Amino acid sequence: MNMTPAERCRAARDGSLSVWDPEVDDVLVCVDARLETHDVRTFTFVSRTPSRFSYWPGQFLVFDVPVGGEIVQRCYTIASSPTRPDQISITVKRKPGGAVSPWLHDNLRPGMEIRAIGPLGDFSFVATPGEKYLFLSGGSGITPLMSMTRAHQDLAPDADIVFIHFARTPEDVIFRDELAVMARQMPNLRVIPMCEADGAGGRWGGPRGRVTPQLLSLLAPDFAERWIFNCGPPVYMQVVRDGLVGLGYDMRYYYEESFDFGVPPPVEEVLAAQGAETFEVTFSKSGRTIGVAPGQHILAAAREAGMRLPSSCTKGVCGTCKSKLVSGRVDMKHQGGIRQREIDQDMILICCSTPLTDLVIER
Repeated sequence: MNMTPAERCRAARDGSLSVWDPEVDDVLVCVDARLETHDVRTFTFVSRTPSRFSYWPGQFLVFDVPVGGEIVQRCYTIASSPTRPDQISITVKRKPGGAVSPWLHDNLRPGMEIRAIGPLGDFSFVATPGEKYLFLSGGSGITPLMSMTRAHQDLAPDADIVFIHFARTPEDVIFRDELAVMARQMPNLRVIPMCEADGAGGRWGGPRGRVTPQLLSLLAPDFAERWIFNCGPPVYMQVVRDGLVGLGYDMRYYYEESFDFGVPPPVEEVLAAQGAETFEVTFSKSGRTIGVAPGQHILAAAREAGMRLPSSCTKGVCGTCKSKLVSGRVDMKHQGGIRQREIDQDMILICCSTPLTDLVIER
């Protein structure tokens, strides 16, 4: 059911709009596709069934993207603020050679529908409230920090925030103009864009360089008093983590968001720790049978055995590795990437499922 803007305003005033629930209707309608930089675009959505969005700043959605005749699932952080609940937006960097982001940039336009589930994740100041913050971001990792900053602008404009964003050139600084306006309106928000090189438009007059411990201590001398939220490419975040440890920062107050969780331990290490035999896991379509140790995730064991199976987040969020469990029992600890009705139909996420018996999986 579509509503006119006037009807939505009346419904919002009267409190008759419900909270969006993807279990009821998981379809979102694109209402805007706006360029932020030359290779970054913001997509804004409303719910197909008129409702409002409720989430924590910093959480994400998992989208079903139709690419090449197949559905590919991807996680994208919500860039908008829950203080403006009638729309929700994601900001996506186009990755050359990628499967999903080029499709979104080239095809997703106002009026089109796309399926999504969420919100998911606990990377948010709401879960860990502090008095002073240091927001750090690299590249498109700016999106969850932007959501948090937008929420503070609406709810706590006096919040003490240092926001340092690392980009390649001035043309690559996402939300550059909006952040500059926010910094003028919020007396205790200090925004510091860092660029590695000059841009096509001329010489960069602001601070430049890559993230280093010395740079962090120079730009935020009181970093030890701040709760730190960090998001960006894995190598960048590793440098930040190592630098903060070297500076003596109390890492209990450090939080980061990433969908790259590294390489799982080899099955031999798991077996040695568990002191047990492997379970036999058979993939019915490929005809492969592998050994999976007690406590080891099925996907990790399959990768170690040389199998190439669809996966993305590796922590039970995106649903990419969803598979049919033909026989046997598993212990599955997911993070929202599968619905209860799918579980009732014997579907599992092999990235976060460990065997309790021998298994047969339809793959």
